[in-house]
Amino acid sequence: MKKIGILSDTHGLWDDRYALHFGGCDEIWHAGDIGDYDIVERLGAIAPVRAVCGNADHGMVRRKCPELDIFDAEGVRVLLTHIGGYPGRWARGMKRLLADEGVRLMVDGHSHILRVMYDKELGLLHINPGAAGRQGWHKVRTLVRLVIDGSDMCDCEVIELS
Repeated sequence: MKKIGILSDTHGLWDDRYALHFGGCDEIWHAGDIGDYDIVERLGAIAPVRAVCGNADHGMVRRKCPELDIFDAEGVRVLLTHIGGYPGRWARGMKRLLADEGVRLMVDGHSHILRVMYDKELGLLHINPGAAGRQGWHKVRTLVRLVIDGSDMCDCEVIELS
């Protein structure tokens, strides 16, 4: 069983509440637009981090973080990226990649719109944690926590940072 902290679109903003809400997590996944590699390092002091770069990232973030990461977590095939779309509106080529790779959990960011949706056709859960930073048009900053227990994904929690 793994408890996962998920965030995106920090755009260089560190908030001590990341540590508060992700303390006790086994891993933290950042879905891009990190803004400053220091964010990844500070998250890494809480738990191991998987991070992808986003369209606004440059420098060290772009050099150290891939655009796409496909991996297994507790028997669940995961795809982590920044721009991926969502069920019914996948980015170009994403639906085929998800099917070909047997992905059961897809995590992305970019839109600053919190979404947790199930895609019946592909048999996967899609999570966009919204935006954890202040840059952008969103009004509420959000984080997500999720438990992966074997092949089950459960206990999904949305955390609002007022």
